Amino acid sequence: MITAQLAGQRQFRLLEEPLRDPAPGEIQVRVKAVGICGSDLHYYFEGGIGDTPCVYPMVLGHEPAGEVLKLGAGVGGWSPGDRAVLEPAVYCYHCEHCLTGHHNVCAHLRFFSTPSDPGFFRDVMNLPAANVLPLPRNLSFDQGALAEPMAIALHSMKFAQPSPGDTVVVFGAGPIGLLTVAVLRLSGVGRLWVVEPLAHRREMALKLGADVALDPHSLDAVKQIKADTGQRGVDIAIDCAAKEGTMNLCVRVARNAGRVVYTGIPAEMTVPLEFHDVRRKELILYTVRRSNHETDMALKLLSDAPGKFAPLLTHTMPMERISAAFDMLEGYGDGAGKVTIAPA
Repeated sequence: MITAQLAGQRQFRLLEEPLRDPAPGEIQVRVKAVGICGSDLHYYFEGGIGDTPCVYPMVLGHEPAGEVLKLGAGVGGWSPGDRAVLEPAVYCYHCEHCLTGHHNVCAHLRFFSTPSDPGFFRDVMNLPAANVLPLPRNLSFDQGALAEPMAIALHSMKFAQPSPGDTVVVFGAGPIGLLTVAVLRLSGVGRLWVVEPLAHRREMALKLGADVALDPHSLDAVKQIKADTGQRGVDIAIDCAAKEGTMNLCVRVARNAGRVVYTGIPAEMTVPLEFHDVRRKELILYTVRRSNHETDMALKLLSDAPGKFAPLLTHTMPMERISAAFDMLEGYGDGAGKVTIAPA
């Protein structure tokens, strides 16, 4: 098999590695599409993310779709050639967190694309049968790669708890921010603002359901939203950017007793928090750890309206050009939305 190893900051290398047959309970898949995630960008450009440094060499990529090649002993219900979405998280199912339904914070969690567990930037991979889900017939492999970020957006809704008529702001219109906008609109919220510095992403946000898209480099977004709400602030503030002070901008723009959801991951080890504003407003702060069995619902939403989400997919590049794809995303050039790598 061919893997794209991250060998150092901004250094990918393609290597041929031996491929074993799938073990009992495993499925061998050919990886057809892998979305590039913001966390992949942190690893590539910065050598780590938050308190997790890179351990070179490592294989990134955790937004995959592909097709079945072989079945390990004891696996049924699949045939070679079946199309699938591939889940990146492996749970123990026995710890106290798994037993209470909080699998995404499993005490023994494994996640493909972290230093200890190589990810999906490879052409073939073996993984547990439980991590293979059917890809709806009307979705391409690239569209299937949207299932993982869509699941994160859906998981964040468990904390945001949007109700019809709620006012909401989303900071950041990257792929997860855009999918969050789409899910919020489906939930029936009222006025929905997006704060995003890139013009083409503001345009995407409006197409996916935002009422207003603000450029934070040309105006004070908090001041504008406060004015729009009669100085009340919004019911829900969601941070899908985690940069340029957005964590505290959420605090400032939320109404008293409002909800703040942090979906994005900051690059820094520690981040400042304007605690006294949080305390005076008695805000409820939530953090999001990936997703927790929302992939089936994500696939249903994608399958029900494939044309709605397809415009997010702006570029597909072969694995031989993986460095060029990452470098393009450094400045989000060429109108980049979600960029996928095609390993096979």
